[in-house]
Amino acid sequence: MQDELNTVQLLVVLAPPLLLAITLHEVAHGWMALRFGDSTAHAQGRLSLNPLRHVDPIGTLLVPGLLAVIGGFIFGWAKPVPVDYRRLRQPKRDMALVALAGPLSNLLMALAWALVALFGHGLQDSVAWLGKPMLLMGLAGIDVNVMLGVLNLVPIPPLDGSRVLAGLLPDRFGQAMARLEPYGLMILLFLLVSGVLNLLPIVSSIRHLILMLFFS
Repeated sequence: MQDELNTVQLLVVLAPPLLLAITLHEVAHGWMALRFGDSTAHAQGRLSLNPLRHVDPIGTLLVPGLLAVIGGFIFGWAKPVPVDYRRLRQPKRDMALVALAGPLSNLLMALAWALVALFGHGLQDSVAWLGKPMLLMGLAGIDVNVMLGVLNLVPIPPLDGSRVLAGLLPDRFGQAMARLEPYGLMILLFLLVSGVLNLLPIVSSIRHLILMLFFS
């Protein structure tokens, strides 16, 4: 897709899927926490679909935008939704499910964007001005959501995968993750930049599966 578009067009196509992916990911965390008894995110207005309530200027806009232009793995983050562990009914289990809700929302969004791409594909010959943008934006939506969903399942704090794993393993693992969290982002960036952590094969496989499901 990047070869077909100039920089401005690429950013226009990527912006709606990226903002939705990050916004609904955070809302999913807050919504699940509310179901399990913690209304912190709701009280702070973080269950809103307004992206401005979730946007981190660097993590949501600058970093993903630069990576989109440069090419490669799209990496970004939003302001984390606050969750009060103590207010959850079964804290250890519920925190794991709250964490899992974010990546799951990305998978559902990837499927929804596949429908957009399918409609765009069907319209691109008869109504090209509408069909082609829908197709490109739908494909971008699949890419962005699969990338963010897979990335967030990596078990390195503060990513969701570390909290899911902490809910499954003994308490001492969760305590170790908490001590590691201040350095987690630096560790993650090092692993991604160095190529030690290569998620692209997993992302490509899931993307291929979704496209086969909708376009076969």
